[in-house]
Amino acid sequence: MRIQLLVPVLTLMFLTSIRLQAFMPPATLPIGSVAPDFNLKNVDGKSYSLKSFSDANVLAVVFTCNHCPTAQAYEDRIIALTSEFKDKKVAVVAISSNDPKAIRLDELGYTDMSDTYQEMQLRAKDKNYNFPYLYDGDNQATALAYGPVATPHIFIFDKDRKLRYTGRIDDVEKPTGTPKNRDAYNAIQELIANKPVTVATTKTFGCSMKWATKEHGVQDEEASWAKEPVSLETIDEAGIKELIANKTDKLRLINVWATWCGPCVTEFPDFMQIHHMYRNRDFEFISISADTPDKKDKALKFLQGKRASNKNFIFHIEDKYKLIEAIDPNWQGALPYTILVEPGGKIVYAQQGPIDPRKMKKTVVENKHVGRFY
Repeated sequence: MRIQLLVPVLTLMFLTSIRLQAFMPPATLPIGSVAPDFNLKNVDGKSYSLKSFSDANVLAVVFTCNHCPTAQAYEDRIIALTSEFKDKKVAVVAISSNDPKAIRLDELGYTDMSDTYQEMQLRAKDKNYNFPYLYDGDNQATALAYGPVATPHIFIFDKDRKLRYTGRIDDVEKPTGTPKNRDAYNAIQELIANKPVTVATTKTFGCSMKWATKEHGVQDEEASWAKEPVSLETIDEAGIKELIANKTDKLRLINVWATWCGPCVTEFPDFMQIHHMYRNRDFEFISISADTPDKKDKALKFLQGKRASNKNFIFHIEDKYKLIEAIDPNWQGALPYTILVEPGGKIVYAQQGPIDPRKMKKTVVENKHVGRFY
């Protein structure tokens, strides 16, 4: 009986493995193709299809996302492109097709947001998008029909919704700089003038599409964390002052916590997420336990349960006032306490009480020592 039950399970696992291995990214829509229709939800909750843009003589469809540094570098130019042509019957629509469940935390090192629908809403609000931003991440049907190579990837259609240009927006993948080739702009201008597009296709540079078949990468990443060693070292006032002096080239996030502090325990997973997002950048997270030295084993067990492979310390004596003065004389003593220290020892953020994880990520990624772009 057990063998009979096991066979279907093994068969399903085998077929799933074959499907994952056999997946090939879709071919990019060829020039001259008719635009595939879609029905996708915008960040404002409304649904959009090709019919929604029927009044436009030119339609530009941009496959982009929140997290990719190249996509972020092009945000302002997509906004500018939309503004420039808004009175010339040109419509611009952005689509995020990444599967949020297929994005590893180490792929979020240049952003404060992943690619969930809720985070798309936040990004659109933060950047004041002047174009629809549609979500295709659940089944990726639209991306499978269009075949974007990377983010961003633009497809430009004429009045009959035939594809006339596909590729990059321009040839500068940073937020600043003057492009030598404004490929998308030129294509739109030529279509407005009823001229054939001179350069119809280009290559596209950016982050790879996060197809659903990459979800196993997230599971593999989480499994790897369990193999990383977790340690807890004792530290004194001089050691803490050295940490605050930060004689490194890294932005240093320091959190003071304790196992008996409810808010500390509750928010610690947020620090682990931040650690795994930015640890491959010029950034490091350090925790300092305010537990008494005799509770070191308890504190270490907690850290092991959270897979805290970052640097962890516990204060060497019970005198918490010496800990307070060593960390920050401006700290009034309540836990948790968090500071962000730039190289050279400048404290640019201090928070008594729990942090706002979203604001902290934004503070980290927008700091000059980290940054959103390559």
